[in-house]
Amino acid sequence: MLTRRHFVITSAALFSAPIASPLWAQDATTTQASATSPVIINRRPVSDRSKWAAYDAQVTPANYDPATSNPWGLHPRFLPKLVQAKPGLRPGDIHVDAVARYLYHIRDNGTAMRFGVAIGRGNLYEPGTYTIRRKAKWPTWVPTPAMVKRDPDVYGPLVNGMDGGPNNPLGSRAFYLYVGNRDTYLRIHGSPEPRSIGGRASSGCVRMVMPHIIGLYEQVDIGVTAYLYPAETVTARS
Repeated sequence: MLTRRHFVITSAALFSAPIASPLWAQDATTTQASATSPVIINRRPVSDRSKWAAYDAQVTPANYDPATSNPWGLHPRFLPKLVQAKPGLRPGDIHVDAVARYLYHIRDNGTAMRFGVAIGRGNLYEPGTYTIRRKAKWPTWVPTPAMVKRDPDVYGPLVNGMDGGPNNPLGSRAFYLYVGNRDTYLRIHGSPEPRSIGGRASSGCVRMVMPHIIGLYEQVDIGVTAYLYPAETVTARS
């Protein structure tokens, strides 16, 4: 488990200021559970592959430019930027600076792509070292028993899960975080609530803007490491 001291020593030293003219290889507030009123299902949730391209188009702004498109009203610092990474970081890995609310994906030329994220609210964020053992396009979602117990009014009606789609809490893409062979139920995923980026909003996962993670998705390989560094201290009421 990463300690706060580890974060203070390493995270601030990992990355430099943004590189001018960022490069980007682009692929072709509401309830906590969904951006609109959820559709309750009484079957196993599914993701209709035939709709994926239409979903991608639906959530991607017209004339999309990752470095400048911002219909969500994000602070400009949360838009994707190419930055210089310090030597020694393994290409392909992901580092999440939970204090600054940045996710960095290390490239093989000494640079990293930086994205704005949201993290878990209160004490639900779990820093640590994880392996991405699965990734999915327009994933289905089922609330965990802990989520249902913690927020029965929100998650109880959704106990059977939600189909993949633009209103699904996991959004357009998801990376599944494991410790060994154990699924932690933590994800790095797109979100139908882009205005939450920069804050503490989720039930423990790391959220990204949906077009941002669509662009990142093909760049991330199964088996890479995701380092989630500690966040700022929160009170019991946060």
